[in-house]
Amino acid sequence: MSLLHEFGVRVSATSVLKVMRRMGLHCRIRARNPWKHYSSYRGDTGVHVRNLLKRNFTAGTPFEKLGTDVTEFKVAATKAYLAPVYDMGSKEIIAWDISRHPDLAQQQRLLAMLEAQIPHDAHPILHSDMGWQYQHRWWRQRLKALGIRQSMSRKGNCLDNAATEQVFGHLKDEFYTGRRFDSFDEFKRELDGYIVHWNTRRRQQQLNGRTPIEFREMTLTT
Repeated sequence: MSLLHEFGVRVSATSVLKVMRRMGLHCRIRARNPWKHYSSYRGDTGVHVRNLLKRNFTAGTPFEKLGTDVTEFKVAATKAYLAPVYDMGSKEIIAWDISRHPDLAQQQRLLAMLEAQIPHDAHPILHSDMGWQYQHRWWRQRLKALGIRQSMSRKGNCLDNAATEQVFGHLKDEFYTGRRFDSFDEFKRELDGYIVHWNTRRRQQQLNGRTPIEFREMTLTT
């Protein structure tokens, strides 16, 4: 995809694979996560909302369907938490926050960044699991103020939020697995850089070889 879109050279995937083998290059395959999956579910702490997506993660345009969740990393004898907002249309991580604590302050920073990214005429669905953050009164009121419709997975159905979980899987395979970080600040700096790479350089087959930002700009200008 990079050869085609950046250099105008069309080469079959089979030819690329043969060259990779000769060079000893291997693509990492999704490995089982050795750490316990982080869960923010603390029981029923707020009002439930309907599952608007019902596992339909296909979006024709950017800012139509968004997903969010929180995932945990072990970093330098401590923990770090990533909270992103993922656009299911453009495959772009349009807002994110990396924190030492998965608290409400993290969600407040996340929505502040999201607010700056959403077009004024957009009214997307934002889907999440049943984490306490998403049941919180502040979260529900803030989404309403931003013109965002809230959607929530059913209890005990992780596949209801599979689109965002898939992003976490790719991110951990490509950025985190097999690496060591000496401090939280180093981890945060490099993860910020990787997310920029995801949005601006990482080409995707589902976008016909374009990057998320290329797809978003093309879609919103046509």
